[in-house]
Order: sequence, then structure tokens, then C-alpha cells
Amino acid sequence: MEPFLKKFFPEVYTRMKEDTKISNYCKFDSQILTSFTSSLYVAGLVASFFASSITRHFGRKPSILAGGSAFLSGSALNGAANNLYMLIFGRVLLGVGVGFANQSVPLYLSEMAPPRYRGAINNGFQLCVGIGVLSANFINFGTEKIEGGWGWRISLAAAAIPATFLTIGSLFLPETPNSLIQRFNDEQKVKTILQRIRGTTDVEAEFNDLIKASFVSKSIEHPIKKIIQKKYRPQLVMAIAIPFFQQVTGINVISFYAPILFRTIGLNESVSLIMSALIAGVVGTASTFLSMLVVDKLGRRAMLICGGVQMFVSQIMIGSIMAAQLGDHGSIDKGYAYFVLAMISIYVSGFAWSWGPLGWLVPSEIFPLEIRSVGQSIVVAVNFVFTFVVAQTFLAMLCHFKSGIFFFFGGWVAVMTAFVYLLLPETKKVPMEVMDRVWREHWFWKRIVEEFHD
Repeated sequence: MEPFLKKFFPEVYTRMKEDTKISNYCKFDSQILTSFTSSLYVAGLVASFFASSITRHFGRKPSILAGGSAFLSGSALNGAANNLYMLIFGRVLLGVGVGFANQSVPLYLSEMAPPRYRGAINNGFQLCVGIGVLSANFINFGTEKIEGGWGWRISLAAAAIPATFLTIGSLFLPETPNSLIQRFNDEQKVKTILQRIRGTTDVEAEFNDLIKASFVSKSIEHPIKKIIQKKYRPQLVMAIAIPFFQQVTGINVISFYAPILFRTIGLNESVSLIMSALIAGVVGTASTFLSMLVVDKLGRRAMLICGGVQMFVSQIMIGSIMAAQLGDHGSIDKGYAYFVLAMISIYVSGFAWSWGPLGWLVPSEIFPLEIRSVGQSIVVAVNFVFTFVVAQTFLAMLCHFKSGIFFFFGGWVAVMTAFVYLLLPETKKVPMEVMDRVWREHWFWKRIVEEFHD
């Protein structure tokens, strides 16, 4: 929003308005603006490591509560900001919130869900992120129209509304049976809770798996030292590779800078806001909803591979058109602009039904209990590191690579699709407590984990 840029980032504003000599691909290349965006990821990264030990020693619930409270204070600071320091400090608090929430919520969902619906329930996490993006875009679109230019305050402070739900709601959540058994020895209480959340008294099998897993988990002092052992190699590789690949699909490029991409193509401010709202939000949310319905039937592998092909094809098309049609100056022919928009929609839908939700689902279900909390923290941390790297470098890369940036991310999509095809076993409907079975039966991983199986 222009009043926001004028107040906090005057030099970007001037460049955008007055300088016609700057290349289309370089208008927004400002380190300060980028650090503002990225301060959130750095804070989230640090917070997710603290979250790991809180989630392990005090339970999933306090981490969710901590996340909600940090969101609340961050949005209050941002809404009231009158200088760059308040703005960045508020943004850092939001990052702490994201760090805690991303560490604890996917774990909470995977542990609470019955194995046969675990995929759908966990994908609900990504679905709600999508709904959040959609609402944020529409709020921006509305507040941008406010006379007097203070609409951005509403946009930033409105984050307090979902934060209130999260904070108060977390007080009423039951703790997961996995966490209770890991921290207390009260087996009867755990059994009662398990029966309550499964809606049946017949929970013997799952209960015994839990007891066994917790026995192993309690014997471990330092989960970080543990996870680097060879027997956990496949899980560690996935904990690093999956979130890394999720970031180098190039999705953040599209979502962060969709409005900027659209202005680069030559659309004006409010049209580009509406377009990015509709594309990212509606297409993304619908596709994630679709993946909720099919993930426990089709399985994780098929979806990651098909989504990869869909993203690869659309990225190569976008790159080719941008290369042929959009030079450093002037704008692109309207017909081509709409074709690029259509390709962006296909790309977003490919991400939103595959790597988007599954990038959180697969890691949250593959760790044995003894390394689960630390494993999830590694996933979140890797995710933040690469979100940060991509966010920090994207505007400069766009400026140097120009349209080649789409081929750059397209190349990564090809790599990750091959990776899944060769190295990721299917995990649908496998109970979490016996998940180690899938690695022992996999053509590649069995050689690595076999020697540790008693």
C-alpha cells in the first residue's frame, strides 16, 4: 500500500513512482523492505528451537498457547507502529508466534487424528493457512480504499482476531495421549483420553503401541544427538529435504510477490491486489480442500509426483513467455498477461494440492515418538531458513535472472519429483507408532536401517 511505503520505506516509494529508467524486474529491489518481510522468518527460526523443548517437556498445548500470545502482542504492536523499529519488533513477535504454532500444531493434529484420517486432518492445517491468505488479501483490498491512508493499521492489527481464538481456544484443548504418556506415567488417564478422542472403548492396540513408543522415548536424554544416528537417517534426510524442496518450488515467490509480479506485468495497484487474492486464495484453498479428500486414498507419493509435474510444466511456460514478451521497460501485451495469470493459477493449484499440505503432513507422521518433537523442529527450522533465503534473495535474483528465475525454480521442481519417486516410501494409513516398518521395506533405505533392527 502506498501510504505504508511512504511512511516506512520512502526510498522504495520514490523509486516506484518517479524512476522510469529502472528495469521492470528491479523496481522493488530494496534490502530494508526485504528485511522487514524476513524478520519474521528469522524470529520463527529461533523460536522453533525453544518450542521443541517446551513441546517435549511441557506438552503440545503450552506451545500452542505461547504461539497465540506472541501473535496477539505482535499484531498490537504492528497496528500501533509509528516508526520502523516498532514495526520490525512487532513483526519479530509474529515470527515467534509462527515458530511455536508451526512446531506444535501439525504434531498435535497428527497425534490426535485416527490413522486412517490423519492425512485429511493434517491437511486441514494447510487449508486454514490458505483461508488465512485469502482473508488477508480481501482485508487489504478493503482497507486500501480508506481515505486518509491509515488502512494498513487495520490490516496489521486484524491479526489479533485469529490470535485471540488460538490463545483462548488452546486453554480448552485436551493434551495429546502421546504427550501425556511421554511426560507422566499415568496410564489409566491416557487410556481414558484415548477412548474419548477415538469415541470407542476398543483402543488396546493403539494404546500398547503408545506405551511401547513412550518407553523408548523416555530412555533418550538428548534427542538431538539421537536423531543424527544412522538408524534415524531416512527420517533426518526427509526432515531436511522435504521443507527445503517445499521452499524451492518457488511458491513463496508467487505468494509474496504476486501483487508485484502483476504490477510488473503492468496491472495497476488494486487490480493486482484482487488478482493475487483470487489466485492465491481461491485456487489454492480449493486445491488444498481437494487434497484433503483424496490424500488418504491416493497416497502421498502419487500426489507429490503429479503436483510436481503440474508445477514444472506451468513454470517453464511462464518463464518462456516472460522471456519472449516482457523486456526491461514497458509492459507485456494484455493477451499474454492473462495467459501468464492462467499459468500462475495452474502452478498455484499444483502446489496447493501436493507440496503445500504434504510438505507438513509427511514430516509430521514419519518420526518415532522419541525424536518426534526435535524432528518437527528441524522441519520448521529448515523451512524458515529457506523461506528466509528465498525471500532475502528473490528480489535481487528477479533483477539479475529476470525471467530465468522461473527456469531456476522449475529445475528444482524436477529434482524434487525425482527425489520423491526414488526415495520416499508411501505412508498412508500406517499408524505412526509402527512407521519404522516403511523404511525397512524400502529398496534404498532398508540397507541403511536394517542393521539396527533387532
